[in-house]
Amino acid sequence: MEKTGFIKALFEDYNSFKNHTISGRYIQQKDIQVLLDKLGEEFSLKEIGASVLGKPIHSIQFGNGSIKILAWSQMHGNESTTTKAIFDLLNYISLYKGEPLVESILNNCSLCIIPMLNPDGAEAYTRTNANEIDLNRDAQDLSQPESRILSQVFKNFNPDFCLNLHDQRTIFSAGSNPEPAVLSFLTPSMDKDRQIFPSRIKSMQLIAKIEQDLADLLPGRIGRYDDGFNINCTGDTFQSTQTPTILFEAGHFPGDYKREETRRYVFLALVSVLNSISENNFQQIDYQKYQEIPENEKLFNDIILREANSENGVVDIAIQCKEMVKDGKLAFFPEIEKIAPKIKKFAHKEIFCENKKIEINDENTLTENVIVNKIVLNGVEIPLKCE
Repeated sequence: MEKTGFIKALFEDYNSFKNHTISGRYIQQKDIQVLLDKLGEEFSLKEIGASVLGKPIHSIQFGNGSIKILAWSQMHGNESTTTKAIFDLLNYISLYKGEPLVESILNNCSLCIIPMLNPDGAEAYTRTNANEIDLNRDAQDLSQPESRILSQVFKNFNPDFCLNLHDQRTIFSAGSNPEPAVLSFLTPSMDKDRQIFPSRIKSMQLIAKIEQDLADLLPGRIGRYDDGFNINCTGDTFQSTQTPTILFEAGHFPGDYKREETRRYVFLALVSVLNSISENNFQQIDYQKYQEIPENEKLFNDIILREANSENGVVDIAIQCKEMVKDGKLAFFPEIEKIAPKIKKFAHKEIFCENKKIEINDENTLTENVIVNKIVLNGVEIPLKCE
């Protein structure tokens, strides 16, 4: 089998082990509790603490190997794509534990996964916890119970590798090209000088190996984050202990606002990194390949209306979709971000107005920071949805 053949095979077979019980962007503790209750005997489930509002926080451990890997998801409550991918991974492990790839992971590695670190933020669909604290800026102060839980697990488990699992906004491009960053990665810095110690080289090699494995499936759509040092961030704190740490960022796949397609690629990236660690084949990779991954830039809007005729003149109109929970469901609300004669950003969806008269919310005079309820071009209403 070619070196990335197993990744392509998993891509094609994904629906056979995707966990179809969980979907969408609004993933709460009650949603994963159903899945936790159904975990097979190969998984050890433990309640490791509670959130500010008393919701349970769990860890899942499996594998019998000497290499210890710690992963956590939904540190930010409104970043759920990696949580879905974790349950895809657990489903895959359970269904295919007799396959060589899974056997290698289970025999060589011991994993501890926290599938939802911030259940209060998940229910409120906010980045922060119930005390409005960003847990990913609380690694030094440890002022929040959720931060202390993660820190204690890190100390007790004493991992050889850490996977810090997040989502990123739709604004990011992979470099300066008109391609969205569907997946992005970072090996956090260990100090303000961004020195490259041997432990950091390992995480660079692992990320380069993920990029190599997924390059054919996501050509030009894998990005790299800036590695500016912030010791208050969890990844930087853990990396500073010389524990190789990788930040995963699940981004936007075209047309996939529910991030059901992106979760497939996160799953593949997780399998790639676990396979690389278990087989110890990542150290063959030139770590400088990591630096060749294009750095993320903020070059996308969700929607751009081009050359619309308004009281403001002939203008481009940039629209971003705000995510809000309404009546217990996540909804996307298009909001005018910028109005200008020419907007140079890329768009996930472009509408060419061809100098036609535009009315937004029955007004021909346009205003920024307004939710768009209705768009009419030359008397014809056009649909505008982020989905």
